[in-house]
Amino acid sequence: MKRFKGTGVAIVTPFKNDLSIDFAALGRVIKHIIDGGVNYIVALGTTGESVTIAKEEKKAIISYIVEAVDGRIPVVAGIGGNNTQEIINSIKHASFEGVDGILSVAPYYNKPSQRGLFQHFKAIANCSPVPVIIYNVPGRTACNISADTCLELAHECENIIAVKEASGDMTQIMKIIKGKPENFSVISGDDMLTIPIIAAGGSGVISVLGNAFPSECSEIVSNALKGNFKTAREIQFRFIEMTELLFVEGNPAGVKAMLNLMNLCNNTLRLPLVPVSRQVFTRIQKAVEEARK
Repeated sequence: MKRFKGTGVAIVTPFKNDLSIDFAALGRVIKHIIDGGVNYIVALGTTGESVTIAKEEKKAIISYIVEAVDGRIPVVAGIGGNNTQEIINSIKHASFEGVDGILSVAPYYNKPSQRGLFQHFKAIANCSPVPVIIYNVPGRTACNISADTCLELAHECENIIAVKEASGDMTQIMKIIKGKPENFSVISGDDMLTIPIIAAGGSGVISVLGNAFPSECSEIVSNALKGNFKTAREIQFRFIEMTELLFVEGNPAGVKAMLNLMNLCNNTLRLPLVPVSRQVFTRIQKAVEEARK
């Protein structure tokens, strides 16, 4: 659990202009993130455009990240979906050398019941050779993992060690923090709610903004975890507009625009995602210039 305390970054997957994986750019982003003092990397999540990446590409991406990180910080691999058996098959055939955990999103589209969600994650936990972080993001999945279901999983499945909470429901999040076992973490899945969740007893964030501004995100989380909320707030307030711009035309379009402005990767996404509009790009450019002064 302690390996996933602090600032995690949901890393982007850079593409070349022909939409193949840009491993050189991925290496630059990894170096930028680690140099910024983050605590762990999460690959192949929403920000990593996992749903448009083929199985063999996913294996190559994880292998590259593990090699580039070289044990300096933990690596979490996104392995999720809405077909439980397919996820289990993926886990059984995956290499976990250098991988410290799995992030698994709530099933989307199917709209399972809470019992279905419990059985789904229990099955994943039972077959995973590494710890599992469940990911609740109902805005994307149309499926909320309730506080009761999350706590049932936390208490009954030893291999489920955390939840990435992106419901935006602070009442639900606080219920989980109140009722969770000691060895279970609640991680913010929303950059804007990092400080409130830590103040309530959360353990950190899996950040999108951290791709572009890892040092500042790390400072926010580090100060908040130490109870230095005044300092954490001051840094967070500088990035309010920046954080909003990350999502105004979808993630990871916003953060890829930022990384492009920093000469770290192309501003390229795979359909159905597209780059931000010229108007939003101009706003992002201005915000990045202000933040870097």
